Amino acid sequence: MVAVAKKNIENERPVFPFTAIIGQEEMKLALILNVIDPRIGGVMIMGDRGTGKSTTIRAVADLLPAIQVAADDPFNSSITDFELMSETIKAAVENNEEIACDYKKVPMVDLPLGATEDRVCGTIDIEKALTEGVKAFEPGLLAKANRGILYVDEVNLLDDHLVDILLDSAASGWNTVEREGISIKHPARFVLVGSGNPEEGELRPQLLDRFGMHAEIRTVRDPETRVRVVEERSNFDMNPEECLKANAEQLDVLKKTITDAQELLPNVELDYELRVKISQVCGSLDVDGLRGDIVTNRAAKAFAAYNGRSKVTVEDIEKVITLCLRHRLRKDPLESIDSGDKVNSVFEEVFN
Repeated sequence: MVAVAKKNIENERPVFPFTAIIGQEEMKLALILNVIDPRIGGVMIMGDRGTGKSTTIRAVADLLPAIQVAADDPFNSSITDFELMSETIKAAVENNEEIACDYKKVPMVDLPLGATEDRVCGTIDIEKALTEGVKAFEPGLLAKANRGILYVDEVNLLDDHLVDILLDSAASGWNTVEREGISIKHPARFVLVGSGNPEEGELRPQLLDRFGMHAEIRTVRDPETRVRVVEERSNFDMNPEECLKANAEQLDVLKKTITDAQELLPNVELDYELRVKISQVCGSLDVDGLRGDIVTNRAAKAFAAYNGRSKVTVEDIEKVITLCLRHRLRKDPLESIDSGDKVNSVFEEVFN
């Protein structure tokens, strides 16, 4: 039997409320769907500087309900889900030991551009392992991001082998560190969010394909909308508590919607005929591999759950398919049509 001791959640500085973010609907939807179903595989957000990418990502992390973790555990281990436990906590649960628990906000981890592999994955103290016979492990950013969000700004400028490590961990849910015959494995299940400015270069297609969704955002041009954005930001900077209070009701509604969607998701159905049509769209667009099919299926189910429905409709698929496929198309330098428009065009042909 596991005894649970609840502690207070730590107080942190105010975060700009998600419901106060104006526009950028693609980015907001992609983040919400990945929170509902992390198996979608993360989001790549490409857009101009100063369009609220970092603000939105921090806001969605702050939106999520607190999680129960084993106290003083560096991996944010769950005490009920074996897939989210470190080896130490798993052994304690199997031996029916008492485990002190804590509640903490969903972790939001920033990966700096100059991070080394050791900083990301963690390091093993070989000297301590050899002299004391223990597996001395210093956790890295992947450990801290377990059960949370890992954000990489300017991911298109990150070293390719580090991007590979992040994507492998995000896909498998585990991180393994091996050195001098010693191996450490710990859970690393997180939503990977990358952002970048297309003017500074694109990710290699092989890496881009492994992000579940791809959102494109642009600078708002409408003067009235720009004024609203500036006013919201200024109001928050001058009085964060008042801004949060004004958005409290909307935030509570959105939190409940996301929580309800997470509970409903396992029961959402996607008819065989619609799955065939999704694959037909992917085939017509010459999408390599099957990731596009899988992600679109998952995203459509998550969107249906987000709207409180247990059955996917054509409209659900239409809403998410561009986000899931636009970055998987082969680029023809002589072709002028936008990748999103191309996806929409093929969708119309197949579903109508």
